[in-house]
Amino acid sequence: MSSEIKADKWSPASGTSATIGDSGDTYTVPTGANFTVTDELKTNKISPASGTAFTMGDSGDTFTIPAGATIANSGTATGFGGNTPQFMVVKTSSQSISNNSATKVTWDSELVDSDNTFASDKFTVPAGGGTYLIFSTLLMDSKNNSDLKNCYIKLYKNGSLLQQHVYDFRSNQPRRMAIDLTGVHTLSASDYLEMYAQIDSDDGDIEVDGASSGDGYLSIFGGIKV
Repeated sequence: MSSEIKADKWSPASGTSATIGDSGDTYTVPTGANFTVTDELKTNKISPASGTAFTMGDSGDTFTIPAGATIANSGTATGFGGNTPQFMVVKTSSQSISNNSATKVTWDSELVDSDNTFASDKFTVPAGGGTYLIFSTLLMDSKNNSDLKNCYIKLYKNGSLLQQHVYDFRSNQPRRMAIDLTGVHTLSASDYLEMYAQIDSDDGDIEVDGASSGDGYLSIFGGIKV
């Protein structure tokens, strides 16, 4: 039959399944027509009818991947947000600080700033907020080889102490120490983070060390949305 077929319902001639066409056949649903499946749809491949892109669903739709299912991506995924923002800044020159006083650390080189969220020595959380992995290392040094007594690395949020790590060396005093801080923090839009150093030494002539990339970075501050 080569003319149009009209029917309100099409059912298998026998059993509970039917085959449409043969290998190599093409079926076209024209523009303006809708093809609705209200139950499970199985296929090995979905491709655009024309061009190289197609749209799945409409604004407000939700697509659920059930537990136990896996999405395998061998191409490039865009528009999913990913682990951004990301930032990492470093010191390329040393910074003298006052003895035993919490001092804001300044940063002179940005290695990563994916969303332009780092400025004026602080990271500011963009719209949407989220959970962030924050990390830092500060190399604390007594410039005249005097002994260190206490060293603090401090993370400030909105101007107040959020997290700190302290080394107490009073019973076995070194002259130079790299101190790390790592934390996972839930942050809101417009929150800002800064790093502070506090060093107590015998003579008070102290600094947070910086170095060029050729010597390996000594003091860093960074974060990534997780």
